[in-house]
Amino acid sequence: MIGHVGTVTAVSTPPGKGGVAVIRVSGDDALAVAEKCFSPRDKKPLSAHAPRRAVYGDILLDGEIIDDGLLLFFPAPHSYTGEDVIELSCHGGPLLTGMVLEATLKAGAIPAPAGEFTRRAYLAGKLSLSDAEAIGLAIDAVTKDQVRLAASDSRDRLRDAVGDLHDRLLGLLSSLYAGIDYPDEDLSELSPDEIKAGIGSILADLSSLCDTYRTGRAISEGLPAVIAGKPNVGKSALFNRLLGEDAAIVTEIPGTTRDVIEYPLPVGRALLRLADTAGLRDTSDPVETIGVERARKKIGGAEVLLLVLDPSRPLEREDRELIDLARGFSGLAVLILNKSDLPAVWQKTDLPEGTPASFSVSAETGEGLDALRDYLSGALTDGTLSPGTDAIVAGARQAAALSAAREDLASCLDSLSRGVPIDAAASLAESALAALSEVDGRTVSGEIVDEIFSHFCVGK
Repeated sequence: MIGHVGTVTAVSTPPGKGGVAVIRVSGDDALAVAEKCFSPRDKKPLSAHAPRRAVYGDILLDGEIIDDGLLLFFPAPHSYTGEDVIELSCHGGPLLTGMVLEATLKAGAIPAPAGEFTRRAYLAGKLSLSDAEAIGLAIDAVTKDQVRLAASDSRDRLRDAVGDLHDRLLGLLSSLYAGIDYPDEDLSELSPDEIKAGIGSILADLSSLCDTYRTGRAISEGLPAVIAGKPNVGKSALFNRLLGEDAAIVTEIPGTTRDVIEYPLPVGRALLRLADTAGLRDTSDPVETIGVERARKKIGGAEVLLLVLDPSRPLEREDRELIDLARGFSGLAVLILNKSDLPAVWQKTDLPEGTPASFSVSAETGEGLDALRDYLSGALTDGTLSPGTDAIVAGARQAAALSAAREDLASCLDSLSRGVPIDAAASLAESALAALSEVDGRTVSGEIVDEIFSHFCVGK
């Protein structure tokens, strides 16, 4: 795990012009740094002011007053990072903010790498790794359900669920160990059948928790999705209508879309990373050919395929080939019969048997899109699960740890059922216990920690 020592500083508010900007300083010398670049208006030294109370004063760069602002001092360990922390608020002009940051650097602080403040909070035991991941989700959230999933209630539900599994398994392990250490004495509180029943119960609950990742991932990460179809069936118009903005160029000329355009699209509780693609057809145009190849590549990596057809025109060979593509798609495929505002020359009943779900819509008027959104949300998330009420696995790292625990525990139960030596079964249960400990970061490699914090913004 990469460690950063010293007193660090960074701007903790978003870049750009605003009413207020906040510069955060954390480390043993935070107060000393502040004393060199901030002068209280009441002329008292900073150390004479009560902690966690705003102090009004002047901000100095090279001895010159550049702004007036407020300073808060949070002494260790009662701060976000567990270290001495200074939060200096100034007026939010980009140039001025940069000058205040420069003042803290000249006063002895060093630039904070991305995610450094939250990393220090994790290393100080202020946050679990799951808490830190949730902070990242909250910052990047584009839907209300992402905010709910990142909130403390949701994190507490998951932590409690994993903790319960951990404690139950630990209790069963003590009985397994008693049988190993004292095979000739009846020291175990549980019989072999009771141990197997207990492991089976834990495995069932663990499997149910693992299954929530399907919903958690659809909410937190979003699923790669593609709008595809022949040229001029209204893909880009539908893309714009779904997004509620003119993101893609729309013309009557077939082949207008040449490249892939991708935007986040909330559909109910789920989030799609929706891509508009070039029309799929054989073409001699070298630029359009590249677009078609990119479209096919995008479809290959997608988990949701929205295949757009135009019932106002006769079904052609290319349409049927695309329908076959949707029928063989490994993820969720939906046929979108666009241009319902125009007279149709064929109906849903003309589609071949085994065709995925289809919806008649109009990109021109918006008709039918609510039903499409509801279907996608229901197909991609479990409507019985609610963030803040139920334990929901939201991150890939958590899901991988829980999946490993489930695999080890299933092998343990199978071993016990087949009469495999008890020490081998105990080893598998111990491995499952270690995997459960990884979920909230109690035992996790430094490489994983570094990877998580590498995605944070500077200043957080």
